Amino acid sequence: MSHSGKPVSELGLSQRFRDSLSCSDDDNKPDFRELDLGSPVSTLRPRHSTAATSTTSSSSSNGSIGSGPGRATVSRRSHSGELSNSGEINSPKPGHRRSYSGQSMRSPSSSSPSAAVTSPPPSVLPAGNICPSGRVLKAATTPAPASRSSRSDVLGSGTVNYGHGSIMRGGRGGGDAAGARIGGDSAKRVDPEEVKRMGNEEYRRGRFAEALCLYDRAIALSPGNAAYRSNRAAALTGLGRLPEAVKACEEAVGLDPNYGRAHQRLAMLFLRLGLVEDARKHLCYPGLHPEMQKLQIVEKHIGKCTDVRRIRDWKSVLREVDAAIAAGADSCVQLFMCRAEALLKLHLMDDAESSLSRIPKCEQHLGSLSQARFFGMISEAYCYFVRAQIEMAFGRFDNAVSAAEKANQIDPRNVEVAVLVNNVRMVARARLRGNDLFKSERFTEACSAYGDGLRLDPSNSVLYCNRAACWFKLGQWERSIEDCNQALCIQPNYTKAILRRAASNSKLERWEEAVKDYELLRRELPDDNEVAEALFHVQVALKKSRGEEVHNLKFGGEVEDISSLEQFRAAISLPGVSVVHFKTASNLQCKQISPFVDTLCNRYPSINFHNVDIQASPAIATAENVRIVPTFKIYKNGSRMKEIICPSHDMLENSIRHYSL
Repeated sequence: MSHSGKPVSELGLSQRFRDSLSCSDDDNKPDFRELDLGSPVSTLRPRHSTAATSTTSSSSSNGSIGSGPGRATVSRRSHSGELSNSGEINSPKPGHRRSYSGQSMRSPSSSSPSAAVTSPPPSVLPAGNICPSGRVLKAATTPAPASRSSRSDVLGSGTVNYGHGSIMRGGRGGGDAAGARIGGDSAKRVDPEEVKRMGNEEYRRGRFAEALCLYDRAIALSPGNAAYRSNRAAALTGLGRLPEAVKACEEAVGLDPNYGRAHQRLAMLFLRLGLVEDARKHLCYPGLHPEMQKLQIVEKHIGKCTDVRRIRDWKSVLREVDAAIAAGADSCVQLFMCRAEALLKLHLMDDAESSLSRIPKCEQHLGSLSQARFFGMISEAYCYFVRAQIEMAFGRFDNAVSAAEKANQIDPRNVEVAVLVNNVRMVARARLRGNDLFKSERFTEACSAYGDGLRLDPSNSVLYCNRAACWFKLGQWERSIEDCNQALCIQPNYTKAILRRAASNSKLERWEEAVKDYELLRRELPDDNEVAEALFHVQVALKKSRGEEVHNLKFGGEVEDISSLEQFRAAISLPGVSVVHFKTASNLQCKQISPFVDTLCNRYPSINFHNVDIQASPAIATAENVRIVPTFKIYKNGSRMKEIICPSHDMLENSIRHYSL
């Protein structure tokens, strides 16, 4: 620190060191230009001349050194502990001298002597003790002992008492990784600019959690500094905590309304959250070069999305949502919820539900975000609004009622939400009444109850499937099939609807349709033995209806071992499909695939499975010309259909499935 009254920025600091703390134009990086060249122990500065003060204050908004928001360029405190208005600095009291090595202000990237900052002379050290809170108290008038006054203490060179507290060797005393670099007690006395600089280093390395911790410490040391809060917002953005980042930026702007970088960062956060109007307020701030083109593109697609959603053109909704996200609104939860709603309305229910898991994780809305609107609804209410529809479509009626009621609590005046709450409650009651009537075997009345629910929600596959069960019990299998078809149009993989349609087709002796339905179920439920047995019986019925021989057909069983040529020829001559596994007991591949053959035997009970050990039965191996194991041969009614050598699991099962149809 100089006595000439020049600004701090005119000290003999190398350009290389200042450049190392400058920031790029990337909106998502912290402000690296707020550099404090004061004492590494005290945050106090001498009051500069009028010219110097005006120079430094004019650059406060872009992160350069100066009297930014919340800073005071005074160095004397009254006895009450408050800062006084005097710009003078008292000389140090006896016993409080301290030597400076200058290392704490040297650039990490420079080792030359020119890169070091000249240590301030002892005469400009602040008077008084440094307390744990960082405040400088007026020094005591009692002189220190001669042994203390004759010794110079260096930071980090030992454990010495300096006012209240102590400075530990090596800066020890911190608890976390970042705090260990500052030290426990010494962190309370370190220059907040040094703490911020360390945070910037962590940020550059992509260690956002550590950077956030350091920025929080800098804010605790200097709560009125807007740049620290703006940097905190950058770290929160890196951690994906955008609503908190918005709050930090709003605090920075509140401290310094002329802080252009904070306005720009806040605008970009609002844009990513899909809040175009809020983003425009800050991008249009005087002196900025707004990214208006990106904002206009996002605004255009969100506007079109609103229009096409109003007319229920759901394919166009999907297109506009994806375009808005790609243009920059990549963290707008409402757009992702809108995509889920569009997929639901297009009867892509599984896609709609899975899209919920890909929605950006976002904590509860904070501050200005809590009352933001989307499609005329409060944003958070819209999220519950969509979730209620998805829960209802999957038959989770209690969850649907709960979500709809939450949406209504958040936005009680919205007409669309009010209509949904009323419908969901009435549909849930209709479904519950229908279930009770079905259990009481009052199937006609149950059909009527489910029909009441369908009038309110004509796209509910669960109600269609439930009514189909009622029609089946009443012997009206045609009507049961019709309701199953309606349910499957809405939810194509709805296994209950497929099962009930298969059963109705069996009752009507539509064996081909029944076989197709049970085969679909076998693919969806490969380990369901009841489905496998039902498939076997309809396959037998289909063969019988075609005049094929069906005697000696049996359901299920184990893989049968064959030891003689006569036994082998009898086995492959059985009606239907037979699969023969040629193997040896010592072959590793045979040992690995044998358990899977057992699984296939249970999975395809209408097929006969056999094992042949070619070492124990060489006559069979010679007759079938088998030399490599494992080899599989598929026979149908005594004729060989296919031979597979060393197949993969998928290849083997696909071949067996093909010939089982």
